[in-house]
Amino acid sequence: MAKPTGFMEYGRKLPSRRLVENRVTDWIEIYEDFPPSELNKQAARCMDCGIPFCHQGCPLGNIIPDWNDLVYKGFWEDAIDRLHATNNFPEFTGRLCPAPCESACVLGINDDSVTIKQIELTIIENAWDEGWISPQKPNKLTDKRVAVVGSGPAGLAAAQQLCRAGHQVTVMERDDRIGGLLRYGIPEFKMEKKFLDRRLNQMEQEGVVFQTNFHIGIDTDAKDLLKEYDAVCLAGGATQSRDLPIPGRELDGVYLAMEYLPMQNRWNENGGKGVYEGITAKDKNVIILGGGDTGADCLGTAHRQGAKSVRQYELLDRPPDQRSLDNPWPTWANIYRTSGAHEEGGERDYSILTKSFSGENGRVTALEGVRLNWEQASDGRPIMNEIEGSEFSDPVDLVLLALGFLGPEPGGMLEQLGVGLSERGNVICDDDRMTNVPGVFAAGDMARGQSLIVWAIAEGRAAAHGIDKWLMSTTVLPRPVLKRSF
Repeated sequence: MAKPTGFMEYGRKLPSRRLVENRVTDWIEIYEDFPPSELNKQAARCMDCGIPFCHQGCPLGNIIPDWNDLVYKGFWEDAIDRLHATNNFPEFTGRLCPAPCESACVLGINDDSVTIKQIELTIIENAWDEGWISPQKPNKLTDKRVAVVGSGPAGLAAAQQLCRAGHQVTVMERDDRIGGLLRYGIPEFKMEKKFLDRRLNQMEQEGVVFQTNFHIGIDTDAKDLLKEYDAVCLAGGATQSRDLPIPGRELDGVYLAMEYLPMQNRWNENGGKGVYEGITAKDKNVIILGGGDTGADCLGTAHRQGAKSVRQYELLDRPPDQRSLDNPWPTWANIYRTSGAHEEGGERDYSILTKSFSGENGRVTALEGVRLNWEQASDGRPIMNEIEGSEFSDPVDLVLLALGFLGPEPGGMLEQLGVGLSERGNVICDDDRMTNVPGVFAAGDMARGQSLIVWAIAEGRAAAHGIDKWLMSTTVLPRPVLKRSF
């Protein structure tokens, strides 16, 4: 453990966010530097809890108390070794993961949990600054070739693990740059792409081959991969967005979030020069439907584009400020949270059902909705009731649908390979992540459905374990236990 009395002496503290009036004028990450002396105190709060439930809360099984103790004692190089033992990309999770480990922290039973996520991020950034991270090339190469389809966190994790096992790995991406949603879904103010490129450069030096603008199932028949490669890992994500088929959906000005966000990311990637020709919120009244992380990404992007006003509507009730009785520790705390984007402005409203859109000359001008009352049935299911007389119409120039994702896109690659699908359309895998097609494996949201970045990395590592074992009959690659987190 760290300091035996640390959790009694120090309170939870996080880095300060840059002033709103400054950060909404750029696309730089919103947090200021965190002093090492303060981080030392935060690491000291990790208590000798006996059974560290944070392990169970983390899908990767990160050995959190160990690296907290090492940080407190100043053994930073040992700390990054311990962190990398379970997580290929802590610079991604340290920025983007909602930290289920913190919800499971024992200190969180009756106090603020340990700042696990911030400690993790500082460990990896310090390691990069000190030059401790270098390409890890395999001691011996095999003659096996592996194709990884999709370059999001699951695909990248699988690729790096397999390359380090000595296999020849090619990552295939249908877009023009590597990274999946890390590249074209996550806004720069949450993670600047230089951090992604830094890790991709390491992977290239290790021997991973990246192939862009190559859409498996369109540019080539997916079955051809089975002829050219000894194993295939499907990591294409859950890219089928949930739509809203209501009257007026066809109007100009109503877009899916993933039609909107990538355009701004592409412009930023190309230096932000010239006239922006993508979907813009500039001088518009914007309504975002969906209260999750993607909705918050749309919110922060709309602020930076100069929206006139922004409202974010959620179908469900407003979460409570504290855990409810049916949401006990160490489960994920379903509580009201304020992200950096929410801090920057806009209005949030809950229990709203959108009924239709209306417009003029083919363009949206209003959203018609009704307020809801949620009740609980005897079997625990939530029941949605429209409140009579609560109908309303809001003027709007731009509607962004951030309603989540249904699963992988049907047909194409999945149909050509003949992999089995669940009722929800996700790829079915065994414990080693292999599908019903020998030699074809799946990882991340394509198999799990829409989930967290930390789950994607865990699944990528598990798939690499399964592929290496299938190719070589044995493996030394670790396999995360893909349990259900709290």
